[in-house]
Amino acid sequence: MASLTSSVLGTRALNRATLARQLLLSRADMPAGDAVAHLLGLQAQNVKPPYYQLHARLAGFRPEELGRLMEEREVVRMVTMRSTIHTHTVQDALTLRPLVQGARDREVQYFRKGLAGVDLEVLAARARGFVEEEPRTMGEIREELLRVWPGADPQSLAVAARCLLPLVQVTPRGVWGRGGQVRLTTLETWTGRSPQEATREGTDAMVLRYLGAFGPASVKDMQTWAGITRLREVFERLRPRLVTFRDENGTELFDLPDAPRPDPGTPAPPRFLPEFDNLLLSHADRTRVIPPEFKGRNASGNQSRCVVMVDGFLGGVWAGSEDGLTVELFRDTTRTVKEEIAAEAEAMLAALGDGPGKVRFGSIRG
Repeated sequence: MASLTSSVLGTRALNRATLARQLLLSRADMPAGDAVAHLLGLQAQNVKPPYYQLHARLAGFRPEELGRLMEEREVVRMVTMRSTIHTHTVQDALTLRPLVQGARDREVQYFRKGLAGVDLEVLAARARGFVEEEPRTMGEIREELLRVWPGADPQSLAVAARCLLPLVQVTPRGVWGRGGQVRLTTLETWTGRSPQEATREGTDAMVLRYLGAFGPASVKDMQTWAGITRLREVFERLRPRLVTFRDENGTELFDLPDAPRPDPGTPAPPRFLPEFDNLLLSHADRTRVIPPEFKGRNASGNQSRCVVMVDGFLGGVWAGSEDGLTVELFRDTTRTVKEEIAAEAEAMLAALGDGPGKVRFGSIRG
């Protein structure tokens, strides 16, 4: 039985612990597929971010490695946590989607006005048969469903299909260096495997893996990451297997006994992260990675911005250009730190860009 501790973890201690779990204190010598599994998936609203996320975390990562896993159907792009698109290993797609399915079912209820007279079971069956014949675009799915329910709201029909069915984006969509319209089929058809039924053991495993990738964390932190509620009882059930701490506000934090919790003074090198990186989205209290004075500066309206982590915390934003990239820092820093940031930017451009490019420091519009 794990022992209870009353230790308080300060912001820097939480920061370094989270960075260690996220493979951001030092790049890991790990295959891309193993990293995708360890991180419980990569936020993938857009095509390129998963590649940038892995470059920031893995030694010697080449984009072709993840692209090959997608083409070989070992990883997939689909809606899971927070109703957002993630890149998952197939095994995680088969287990995580059922665990969040209840939240996706409830999401459909927000669109009931546009679905008046629509039998959701019939809709799911109709959409399933349509996309399993061959991968379809969302526009084609809407048109097919409108043939049956011409008076329904087209967008509501599309949302219902997206939520009720485990739809994956088929390649070449999402493969580095290849274009492709979003076309969808079911997870079962694409992988030849059926999603596993949600179980108590599966939920317990998800909590433990979340702590391994994002801990120490509170119940609300994990609920924010997963986009689901009522996880308190799961944490209580697992309490004998966990250790607990408090943050500086007195919030109880849970963690795995043997998980890394580095010294708060451990150096954290600069890292360039793409928009919607889960590091910045997976806690209710994000001060462990976003200083309060910079809250909201990693977004422009509803659009997340690409960020620069400096000393482990949000320190600026970046944007690419035809000949390199521009870095906007939120506070003055030393020449040495700027040189480290520029070196990291140059390494990223060499690995993921079209070769060496210019790194500029200045303001970014938008």
